[in-house]
Amino acid sequence: MKEPTVYINGLFRPLRNAKISILDRGFCYGDGLFETIRASNGKIFHIKEHMDRLFDSLQQVLIELPMTRLELTKVVQETLDRNKYKNAIIRLLVTRGDTQSNIQIDSENHPTLVINIRPFTPLPKVAYKKGIRVMLFQERANLINGLSQRLKSCNYLSNILIKELSDRKNYTEGVVVDPDFGVTEGTTSNIFIVEQGQLKTPPLSPYVLAGITRQVVLDIARDHKIPFTEEQITVNELICADEVFITNSCIEIVPVTQVDSNYIGHKNPGILTSFIHDEFLKCVEANKNPC
Repeated sequence: MKEPTVYINGLFRPLRNAKISILDRGFCYGDGLFETIRASNGKIFHIKEHMDRLFDSLQQVLIELPMTRLELTKVVQETLDRNKYKNAIIRLLVTRGDTQSNIQIDSENHPTLVINIRPFTPLPKVAYKKGIRVMLFQERANLINGLSQRLKSCNYLSNILIKELSDRKNYTEGVVVDPDFGVTEGTTSNIFIVEQGQLKTPPLSPYVLAGITRQVVLDIARDHKIPFTEEQITVNELICADEVFITNSCIEIVPVTQVDSNYIGHKNPGILTSFIHDEFLKCVEANKNPC
């Protein structure tokens, strides 16, 4: 198999030669942003929405990337083309660049831009057929005052630890329950429940990421006249729901059939979850918005 090609700061390099400085602020402090993007049949899915979220976030964290949305989109597409993957996951990373000996921002810094691409590998088929188990974590969700829910920071330590603790107990995902805001989101996913044929998902907030797949699901619901609300979800609503599923660009729409020790519905993926997943796959294949 051909070695993957990585884009770093204007150059395309083989993966084995793709390196950044040990002084890079992304490496030293997690000072950067990322996007995880799906590609199907050589085309990038919802690239505009990913670019909008990234550039909005860059503005919030005061990183000036010397490229336009269109220029970056072309670079992402070229990186995808060079790797020749039919179906892929694109990891786009922007850091503040090299640092000196402290955390103070140097206005002369040049951002680091990395685009790495790997083949798309869905979860095992059994996850979509039988559903997965998720574990609840009762703790206050992370928040940095003034930063919006659209921001995907490289500082992922809390998510990593929750995911590891979930894995150690044989759960696929960990979901944070905030004492004030209820069920928020998973470590890398948004969450939905189904109650009497109606979709419900937590509203966007500083605690809930504006996931691209989340929005696609809402668009599918709107297109097919499936009622939905964006409202706070309690733990009791979650465990008593008819159906539960989680979403992100890498796993698509995955049914949840157990939350902690509580089985969901009839212990099998629900009809509406399966329908939405099928419609999502059609959107990916056609590489278009559902509306």
